[in-house]
Amino acid sequence: MRNDPALKQRRRELRQNQTEAEKIFWGQVRNKRFYGKRFFRQYSIGPYILDFFCPELALAVELDGGQHNKVECREYDESRSNYLNAQGIVVMRFWNHEVLQNIDGVLLKLSDRVTPPGLPLTQGQEKKHADLDRCRCLPESD
Repeated sequence: MRNDPALKQRRRELRQNQTEAEKIFWGQVRNKRFYGKRFFRQYSIGPYILDFFCPELALAVELDGGQHNKVECREYDESRSNYLNAQGIVVMRFWNHEVLQNIDGVLLKLSDRVTPPGLPLTQGQEKKHADLDRCRCLPESD
């Protein structure tokens, strides 16, 4: 189930209390600013609330703080991602500091999901791409 009414209040609270990284990312993708694709913030699928979701791309974007380094959080994130992958949704995860320090690099990594493969990157794009410490992109399930 998508956007479960039982989670409506929690989704609203999360939108009202965004992290700085979420504000920056949202400013870049809202109103179809990213390749004309519509993103939703705090969108629920099943029992989970996603930071950002693009239905057209079947893409969830999660922005993670340091708490996601803890073993229990990593296990929860993996279980959650497995559930979403089973629904046909690709999950891309970025650290908050990546968004804060290199939003262009994050968007460039996201553009890999939108643009045809094989298009050459400019020198500046290559640097931004290389500057990302880690993008924990989970493979599409078969």
